[in-house]
Amino acid sequence: MARRDLWPQVEPLLSRVERPARYLNHEWGCAAPVAEGDFAFCMIYPDTYELGQANQAVRILVNAVNAMGGMGAERAFLPAVDMADLMREEGVPLFSLESCRPVADFDVVGITLPHELAATNVLETLDLAGIPLRAADRAEGDPIVLAGGPCAYNPEPYAPFFDVILVGEGEEQLPETLALIRELRASGAPRAEILREVARRVGGAYVPSLYRWRSEDEAQAAGSWAEPLFDDVPRVVHKRVFEEFADSPALEPMIVPYTEVVHDRLNVEILRGCARGCRFCQAGMMYRPVRERSADNIVDAVARGLAETGYDEVSLTSLSSTDHSQIAEILTRVNADCAGAGVRVSVPSQRLDAFGVEMAELVAGQKKGGLTFAPEAGTQRLRDVINKNVTEDDLFAAIDAAFAAGWRRCKLYFMVGLPTETDDDIKGIASLAQRAYDRAKAAVPPEQRGSVRMSVSCAVFVPKAQTPFQWDGQISPEETLRRVGLLKRSVKYKAVDVHYHDPATSFVEAVMSRGGREVADWVEAAWRRGARFDAWTELFNEEAWTGAAEELGLDPAAIAQAEFPTDYVLPWAHITAAVSPKFLARERERAAAGITTPDCTFENCSVCGACPTLGVDIELQQEREGKEAAPAANPYRKVVHPREAEPPCHPDQARQAEGSTEEEAIR
Repeated sequence: MARRDLWPQVEPLLSRVERPARYLNHEWGCAAPVAEGDFAFCMIYPDTYELGQANQAVRILVNAVNAMGGMGAERAFLPAVDMADLMREEGVPLFSLESCRPVADFDVVGITLPHELAATNVLETLDLAGIPLRAADRAEGDPIVLAGGPCAYNPEPYAPFFDVILVGEGEEQLPETLALIRELRASGAPRAEILREVARRVGGAYVPSLYRWRSEDEAQAAGSWAEPLFDDVPRVVHKRVFEEFADSPALEPMIVPYTEVVHDRLNVEILRGCARGCRFCQAGMMYRPVRERSADNIVDAVARGLAETGYDEVSLTSLSSTDHSQIAEILTRVNADCAGAGVRVSVPSQRLDAFGVEMAELVAGQKKGGLTFAPEAGTQRLRDVINKNVTEDDLFAAIDAAFAAGWRRCKLYFMVGLPTETDDDIKGIASLAQRAYDRAKAAVPPEQRGSVRMSVSCAVFVPKAQTPFQWDGQISPEETLRRVGLLKRSVKYKAVDVHYHDPATSFVEAVMSRGGREVADWVEAAWRRGARFDAWTELFNEEAWTGAAEELGLDPAAIAQAEFPTDYVLPWAHITAAVSPKFLARERERAAAGITTPDCTFENCSVCGACPTLGVDIELQQEREGKEAAPAANPYRKVVHPREAEPPCHPDQARQAEGSTEEEAIR
């Protein structure tokens, strides 16, 4: 079949929509379209160009595929509402950016699942492309549709819509999957055989059609809701890890867009993973173990990236950038290289207990925007429950250092509805914010105190799969509004602004986070009632979701708000982030007792199970410094430049700890 080019139909539409640059190709640095005859993959971010183009996963995976011989990748993004409606009106299907080729003409289509509120956008994407929504309805000639991303760790609300869901890091996993599909298609294998082979031969590949969904009673008796239909299909799907991350180049080919996008700057990923162990944090569990790139790698990437893109800002990204063992050296060298060039260096993820005077001076630069610190909870009791491992003194020291170094705006990030939270904890947020404001004013010259701004941002706690709080329920939207009202009344300073997330959208997020395969019907029914772009406050259609629940006889509150014992089998038990259920259950028990667990990159192995299960060690460039740092014998921690030799310790010692008492395991 001749390759179709939709540009003649697309171009006349651009004068009729907002921001037509979203739909143009030929940005600086973009890859060539897939060559004729090559196996074609289209990577889709299910939201607008402004959000998707800034997504590092899209960039990484497109580059990984384009590095393979005989295979090429293009990008696509979900058109904004005006363009999507116009395309339907004019009969124009979803197209790729590079060649304006219909997405349905690609061999394989991949859709990332960045967050739970993108669920209806997945269906909007498939429908615009002309691809049947459900995998069971796709014909032999339809593309194979893949998913991946954070939501893959509970894939069931999306399961009927995808042929394959890839769990874990995709740098090696995605090219391996595509190569296998290409090989099997070339041999004439039917679709069903291809999917079964992918499940058998690609680690971390979950094929929902190869599993029967059990009833609740069956699941609790069997230990899993998903029953494999064949003996050679894995009973538990383990995430994949990119083992070569630490040694891989920190700079990859990067596109400079025509139009402004979010995070419009050079982004350099300096480390992957976080072992701080916040008990609400899914990312902290699913990206273990911690792996750091070297200072030389990072500094070189920054220099080349700025030269190749022309950006005047670089962001050193990770889940916890100030934890990098060489962060001071990295910032010192980058600042020296950029001196006088008007380049701003930002570190977006900053730990309170790592942001001292030296760090403030290193990240200050000449362009100072706002800083965000995340105490998460208003009292030390609740911070211990969630294992935040920071104190008020840490916050105040960070505030002192930041405002003395020239910052004048700060946002404090908290959660409402955390397990065991009381009204005293809510009032504690107000007290902490006001005292932080007082410290900020005291740290600046008297004539500048009028410019000091402090804001409080409150998210609603959402219990996430693969975390110690996965068994805990979310508070109701009504209770959320009551607690937010209490907080606003408790803040007496007019200079401290309070903002909060919409509890209705957080409720949908919790249902998607905790639900089983039955939730997929709810997603489809809501989409058919008009739900799309649910993460956009002005477009969220609450009536579509409530109407869909009534139509199906589904009680979403029972899914979002139910609390379970730790021996209850959850709908994602057949998917693992390599952190053991035993560790998660133990962490939940420690949370109830207010007992904290140290970061294993500073101290001993916490026996989460990730390193031995994956066969991948923690990789640090040198020993980390901080208040937790202490000589420790962690058999799974590799330090490239150790300060001094550590006593030998055999990995069996850590494995034996799994069967020891709780106190012994974390000693």
